[in-house]
Order: sequence, then structure tokens, then C-alpha cells
Amino acid sequence: MTQVDPISLEVFKNLFAAVAEEMGVTLQRASFSPNIRERLDFSCAVFDAQARMVAQAAHIPVHLGSMPASVEYALREFDTLVPGDVIILNDPYHGGTHLPDITMVSPVFVEGAVRFFVASRAHHADVGGMSPGSLPLSTELYQEGIIIPPIKLIDGGKRNAGVLGLITANSRAPEERLGDLEAQLASQRVGEKRLLAMVAEHGETRVSDHAAALLDYSRRMTEAVIASIPDGEYTFEDALESDGQREFRIPIKATVRVDGSQMTVDFTGSAPQVAGNINAVEAIVRSATWYCVRLLADDDVPVNHGCFAPVIVTTPPHSLLNPDFPAAVAVGNTETGARVVDAVLGALAQALPDRIPAASQGSMNNFTFGGNLNGRAFVYYETIAGGHGAAASGDGLSGRHSHMTNTRNTPVEALEYALPVRVLEYGLREGSGGEGRHTGGAGVRRVYEFLAPATLTLNSERRIYAPYGLAGGASGQTGDNRIIGSDQTVRNVSGKFTGSVQAGDQVVIETPGGGGWGTHH
Repeated sequence: MTQVDPISLEVFKNLFAAVAEEMGVTLQRASFSPNIRERLDFSCAVFDAQARMVAQAAHIPVHLGSMPASVEYALREFDTLVPGDVIILNDPYHGGTHLPDITMVSPVFVEGAVRFFVASRAHHADVGGMSPGSLPLSTELYQEGIIIPPIKLIDGGKRNAGVLGLITANSRAPEERLGDLEAQLASQRVGEKRLLAMVAEHGETRVSDHAAALLDYSRRMTEAVIASIPDGEYTFEDALESDGQREFRIPIKATVRVDGSQMTVDFTGSAPQVAGNINAVEAIVRSATWYCVRLLADDDVPVNHGCFAPVIVTTPPHSLLNPDFPAAVAVGNTETGARVVDAVLGALAQALPDRIPAASQGSMNNFTFGGNLNGRAFVYYETIAGGHGAAASGDGLSGRHSHMTNTRNTPVEALEYALPVRVLEYGLREGSGGEGRHTGGAGVRRVYEFLAPATLTLNSERRIYAPYGLAGGASGQTGDNRIIGSDQTVRNVSGKFTGSVQAGDQVVIETPGGGGWGTHH
């Protein structure tokens, strides 16, 4: 048995994380779309032979808690893997989150046996479906784009050009898809190469033993975090406001039970499955819940399979949070995931009133659009920042992505360079954070002018139900979406909207502010 001590553990923690980080750098630098290159909407991770996550780069929380499901499905589908294999998938019901998130999984062979896996997941700006950007106001999965079950994109080092052709043929921007998929493949190769170099230097046994020790360390650290929460049962309910088909109250109820160093989070009492696009597969709910627990731990606890072990998440079948195939799930990942965080943190705030912040903006404000200009298709996706919730420790941050997004904003220059739009305004919505002893962060105002006709889709929340304050603090302001015609007519549009704009039309998106914390002295 390898000698594992605190120093060697720290060394290997950083070695594994460096593999994932380098995969991420490769993916970013080789990618074509602004969404991956500028917004960094991707994640990379390293897994052991049992498909347990060993290390991740600090990328997108919702990807990383759900990527283990992709690796498990890849293993289930293929009894035999050979060196050089790369499996690709995006099916939310088989390890994915929503169709634009395409995952690649590669086995890493050491002396003829699979010892590790590397995986990358990137949000592709268009994978087909009924509206540009592939986040439509859908009522079934088939409307959202091409569904890729786990399939070998590279089989024993031999590329399956047919699969690649099938995927790109289903996108409105095939060259961009091809470029981004090639970037992912490059990232897979880098991950594999780095792991093999690590094994060559330290020996397979020593590397694998440290991987196992890291999982154990993270589990113990997470158990200690849970043990520091007062035992008991804490319940909180929040709600979504629209499924893209109609506006109605769609509750998400979280009951957190803490018993010593174990925690269960039960979502019984949440809404049944809905007709529209906000259903979230179970992997997303688990991700969002684990993320909340992870927030309570110190920064230096490695995020891996061990963190997840002490937290059991249960979701009622046939519900919003555990839908039946082929329920629509396009923004279950982005909007419903955000509300799961709000519900779980709301429950934890009862146990730890001085540690949990008020609600952040609670929406990713998904904005997708596309069209044709001079015979060439353009398509685009971004999420827009907003206000963070205030906390006992101070005011909320303004104009920042929060919780499950963790992406950057798209620089105006990159957007205007790549697409027929101008950004007329981009700034903070002063005063949109909730009042209190500490004020919530301000949301953002972003105004786009279209220079060519386009079809656009907005998927946003917190346009009706405001982000909550805590400890007597006021709610943050709700967001607002408007279209101003070239003739200056103003059309207020709801949180979920799809429609067309003409050259000269402006789209105004104002994002929610964060909730306030505490009453004034």
C-alpha cells in the first residue's frame, strides 16, 4: 500500500486538478464559438476506473455534479473499450443535462486496463431544434435538437466521420460546431496525455491510491461540514413562474434533514412534471444540491465524488425534478437548477442564519438568437449576469454571474465582431438590489440593436417572483424584458418568449437584483 501523507495528498490533489485545468485551457483556446471561447461555458474533469470523479477544474457547477452520470452511462453502453476511444453524448435521459451540452468521455489505459477517464462538456451554441440556439419553448425533447445517445465518435483511434457529419448537419452553424467539437477532442487528448505522464512519473499504484485517498479526504471534510449544522429538519419552498407555455406558480420544495454527519435533501412536494421546457433531470437537481453543501466547506476541499457521498438527494418520480422521457428539458438545467439552489439555501438559512446569503438573481437570463446574413447562418447564445444576495457579512455583488452559471460575460467587442448586432447599453441597474442592513447586488441592463432580421428566444425567470431577502431584508427587484421597434413602439415580453426582430429593433434585458439581508438598526 502506498504511503499517503498530508503533503503527498496535497501534491496529488494539485496534479489531478492541473490535468483538468489544462484540458480546459486547451478547449478554450481551440474553440470557435464566443460561448466557449469568451464565456467559458464548458467543464473538464478526471474520473477513476469506477467512474468516480477525482478532480475537476473550477468550471460550471451544474456540469460537474452531473458529468459522473455521463461517464456511468458511457460505461454501461460499452462493455469493451479500447485505447483511442472517445464516446460522445448529450441525451439528458442518459447522462446529459440539456441537448446543447455535449459531453465527451475517453478511457485512459495503463498496461492494457482502463485506470482513468477524462471527460469534457461544452455548451454548443446550436444543435438544431425548433429555434436558433436550441433552447426553444418546447413541449418535448425532440423539438430541442439532435439527441446523441452514448456513441463512439472515435473507435480505437479511428474517427467516425459519419457521426461527426450527422451532428454538424443538424446545426444551424455547422462550421462552428465542427470547430468546437475538434476543440473538445483536443482537450480529451491533452487530458489523456497528462494522466499518462503522471503515471509514468509516479507509478500507477501510487497515482490510483492517492486518487482513492483524495475521495476519502473530501468525504470526511464534507461530513465534518454537515456535522457542524444543527441536527433537524428544515423546509423551504420557492417557485418558478412559467414553463414557456403559460405562466403559473410552479413550486420547488426542499426539505433538508441533518442527522450527525449525514444529510438528506428531499424534494417531495415540488411540482409535477410540466408541459414546457423547465423540467430538470435528476442529475441537475443532485448537482445543484451538492453545490449548496459545497458552499459551506472551506475552499481547499477538493471537489470530487467524496464530497457527494454524505448527501442523499431524493426527487419524486414524474415530477418537475425527475421527469419522464421525452419531457422538454431545455432550460431545466439553467432556470430550474437556479431555483433548486434558492430552495436548498433557503432551507439551510434556517439552520445557519448567519452563514447563508439572501437569494441571488435566480435566473441565467438565457438569450439565444439566430438568422441568415448574406447567405451565411449566424447563431448565438449567452447568459446575463445579475445581482448577488446580501449576507450577514456584507452587501451582495453587482452584475455578476451567480451559483450555477459561473460563466463570464461576453465582451461587447466579441459579440459585435461575430454577429450582426450592436450593444447600445451595458451597465448596472442601480437600486435594483433589495434593501436591508446589507443591500443586495444590482442587476444588469443590456440593450442590443439588431442589424439584420433574426429569430430570438428568451428564457428567464424572476420576472414575477422576486429574489427573496433574509433576516428581514427586502427582496431584490424582478427582471424585465422588452422589445423596442425601429418605430419606437415598446413591447413588454414575458420571461419566456420567442419571436422575430427586424433590423433596427432593440432588445432590452434587465436582470434581477439580489435580495437584501437584515433589518436596519
